[in-house]
Amino acid sequence: MNEQKYSNLKLGERGAIISIIAYLFLSIVKLVVANLSHSEALKADGLNNSTDILASIAVLVGLRLSQKPADEDHPYGHWKAEMVASMFASFIMFAVGVQVLFSAAHSIWNGVEEAPDMISVWTGLLSSAIMYFVYRYNKKLSLKIKSHAVMSAAKDNLSDAWVSIGTVIGIVGSQFNLPWLDPLTATIVGMLICKTAWDIFKDASHQLTDGFDQSLISEYKEAISEINDVRNVKDIKARNYGNNVVVDTVITVNSNLDIQTAHDISTKVEKKLKEDFEIYDVHVHVEPNEYI
Repeated sequence: MNEQKYSNLKLGERGAIISIIAYLFLSIVKLVVANLSHSEALKADGLNNSTDILASIAVLVGLRLSQKPADEDHPYGHWKAEMVASMFASFIMFAVGVQVLFSAAHSIWNGVEEAPDMISVWTGLLSSAIMYFVYRYNKKLSLKIKSHAVMSAAKDNLSDAWVSIGTVIGIVGSQFNLPWLDPLTATIVGMLICKTAWDIFKDASHQLTDGFDQSLISEYKEAISEINDVRNVKDIKARNYGNNVVVDTVITVNSNLDIQTAHDISTKVEKKLKEDFEIYDVHVHVEPNEYI
């Protein structure tokens, strides 16, 4: 199983690399065009993409570190490295989001005399189309290798496509004697950057503090209860190691059973969870049932 997990992480690097290339190209184009066309919204969008480069690099580094096998200092492996990298990226994104908000507020306060050139509109449309195709690729890849990190990257790609559409709307609106609409759109983009940073931080911190989806816990418990000779699921917990799930459960069995039979029941529990839910590892503790 480990070999397949490591292979999936290696494949996930491809999605991160494609995102880096796309973001690098688009951020350069947007920032150059924004300076030529005097568009605060497009500039904000370009800065957004520059933070996405850092976020994608963090995902790439995290995926590579996660592939390191267990060692003396990390007996459970390095699976959580990608979550640490994601949290680091969220700090950078939030800082840039605040910078965009201050820049947009400064433009609104000082007033905007002219609307941006229409070339910024075509740049925004091109960017949206590119990021949509990158999103489709990364989403398909994440479903194939079952990677939360790559799926998060895909969601970020889709968010960037919508941000570019919003940028275009703001620039087009500014052509109708409403030049203030461009920096206003930049403000919205800055807020979206901060929100994306918060979502990434919240998800990473949730996993790093061993938070887990309780609905999945209920599904695991129900599956265990269906196994013959399992009297009760006394306790069950789960946590994430990167994209891997580890389950700890306490089950009760008939107190008259011998050790070998009780062990066989625990093996059935492990096998069912691993096969039905692709659990990475299952720890089962068996106790005698109080009521026969």
